[in-house]
Amino acid sequence: MPIARAECGGCNSRMDQQVSQEDRPRGTDALVQFDSSDQMVATLGAHDELLRVITGAYPNVELHARGNDLRVSGEPTQAHKALRVISEARTLAGNGTRISAQTIEQLVRMLESSDTPDAQSVLGMKILSGRGKAIRAKTVNQKSYVDAIDENTVIFGIGPAGTGKTYLAMAKAVAALQAKEVSRIILTRPAVEAGEKLGFLPGTLTDKIDPYLRPLYDALHDMIEPDSMPRLLAAGTIEVAPLAYMRGRTLNDAFIILDEAQNTTPEQMKMFLTRLGFGSKIVITGDITQIDLPGDTKSGLRVVTEILEGVDDIAFCELDATDVVRHRLVGSIVSAYERWTARQDPNFNRSKARARRSAGTVQGTANNMISKRQGPGPAAQEHSA
Repeated sequence: MPIARAECGGCNSRMDQQVSQEDRPRGTDALVQFDSSDQMVATLGAHDELLRVITGAYPNVELHARGNDLRVSGEPTQAHKALRVISEARTLAGNGTRISAQTIEQLVRMLESSDTPDAQSVLGMKILSGRGKAIRAKTVNQKSYVDAIDENTVIFGIGPAGTGKTYLAMAKAVAALQAKEVSRIILTRPAVEAGEKLGFLPGTLTDKIDPYLRPLYDALHDMIEPDSMPRLLAAGTIEVAPLAYMRGRTLNDAFIILDEAQNTTPEQMKMFLTRLGFGSKIVITGDITQIDLPGDTKSGLRVVTEILEGVDDIAFCELDATDVVRHRLVGSIVSAYERWTARQDPNFNRSKARARRSAGTVQGTANNMISKRQGPGPAAQEHSA
């Protein structure tokens, strides 16, 4: 695999365009010039470490760095894509986004899609600034999911572990609370998973349920200052409780998140949805490949996709292995499990297709809004829950 080498081949002419217009017999040969070494480091990483990520994605491209210049040469199609990735990364870096190997990988995946909006509109959209870091959508599907939360009252985020479905929903909830759009946040999830029964666990009721709610607390600590958490919890501004505690309540002026919804029964799902009060928003997240319900019990998350499909002001958003933002191997593991599940359960692909159709409607609306804001003309060439 070609790797970056510190040489320029004698070329010192400046090119404002990122893509060479001339296809020479040996392929594309273009020069990218950075304004300063700081800009180059912000885009390509220290010691040009991110060039290896780009050449890993485009093996028929060679990248040669010298000074503030970067020569891109090789097979025209791959070279063009590599130039787009570099251009988008430079714009993102200029707008304050820290460029990492993960950012480059996300840009590569995004730019493979011909209907993808410019990277700045996806990766540059800040949802929340918490504890010194910005929380952003990192993929096109995540951006569509965040847009759906803005535009609908009830939103379903369905996808495997690591796709950010719960984390992004909580970021939107905290942002809504800070903007005084709601007066409280309610986080809930089923308290019994993986076959464990609360009655057999040691301790008080709080001790029993706390381990099941711990992932929600962990996410909150990423977004809210630690010294504020006890005060907000004590005042009821933020409530973290098992799903059973929702029965009989009407939740007004609240941002409500149900996590691990695949482990609800159809009756529990109906109970939860009917808690919706005035001025509230509900986000329901889950992974239909990780159902821990006993025996032949149906998952409320699977059933609800059939019951509520097409209902106005309700959106179903599908995330998949390409949206996994954990270790790169997690995406491969998720893809393998999805293929296995599809072979075992013929209803799996139909459920995903229904969610994807709904998500596609949301994506189309989002793209139309982006197009209207950008106006006519070529798409921007330059641009991280």
